[in-house]
Amino acid sequence: MPREVDISLNERDFILRALNENVRLDGRSLEDFRPLEITFGEEYGVADVRLGKTRVLASISAEVTQPFPDRRFEGIFTITTELSPMASPSFESGRPTESETLLSRLLEKAIRRSNALDTESLCILAGQKCWNVRADVHILDYDGGLVDASCAAIIAALQHFRRPDVSVEGENVTIYTADERVPVPLAMLHHPFCISMSLLKEGQMLVVDATLQESRVSEGEVVVTANRQGEVCQVAKLGGVPADAVLLLRCVELAADKATGLSKIVSEAIVKDAVRRDVGGLLAELSAENER
Repeated sequence: MPREVDISLNERDFILRALNENVRLDGRSLEDFRPLEITFGEEYGVADVRLGKTRVLASISAEVTQPFPDRRFEGIFTITTELSPMASPSFESGRPTESETLLSRLLEKAIRRSNALDTESLCILAGQKCWNVRADVHILDYDGGLVDASCAAIIAALQHFRRPDVSVEGENVTIYTADERVPVPLAMLHHPFCISMSLLKEGQMLVVDATLQESRVSEGEVVVTANRQGEVCQVAKLGGVPADAVLLLRCVELAADKATGLSKIVSEAIVKDAVRRDVGGLLAELSAENER
């Protein structure tokens, strides 16, 4: 299986010495995030997220299907990930690696199992028809922070997505096109964000949002999922050195603070995209035509 080129001893020694002096190669402090940039595609539900040199593309799609027999009043929400070989030599097309499996599990717990998306709102006709919402995550470039960037991309795409409006009369379901009715946004219960922290000095030093080079010299990793309300959705300790309770509490505090900032960045990006699309002007024009 293809693998990353091992970091040299000189590089390892240089990075560790710099971190011991609270210096990072990109000039950040140990608890700083890299700049998060979000752009949206022409279609609703496509988010291109850049976290430093890491780039993730998330796209949301929806189709009408039959709900699961044991969840008659809920829709379906699934997340799929694809790690492209062009993002990293260690990723192999068509063959799930350990990194892809771990990424899928963390995103599943952070977003789907935390009920970020209200699946009951996806029900159209109980036991017969519902919306099947799917989030496809494509990794385009990899330089650390994969879980953080992927989670932010999915949340941004979900908030940006618009599904067709529907009406139900008896057992007859009518799905309207965008020309007939304005598409409606998805119902989100909260907006969780994953914050990854690497451990050094036998678990005594925390490095937030480690780059690929920094993650190669780390002794362990903790991923905390939190929302802007400060609620913790997930705490994952990914092997390595042990972490005591005081350290985990510090991780949770940092994650809650960073999640608030990430949520603000996503909201500002959505508002900026709405202005670009001139949604307000379009709605005002349609309203004036209806009045006439």
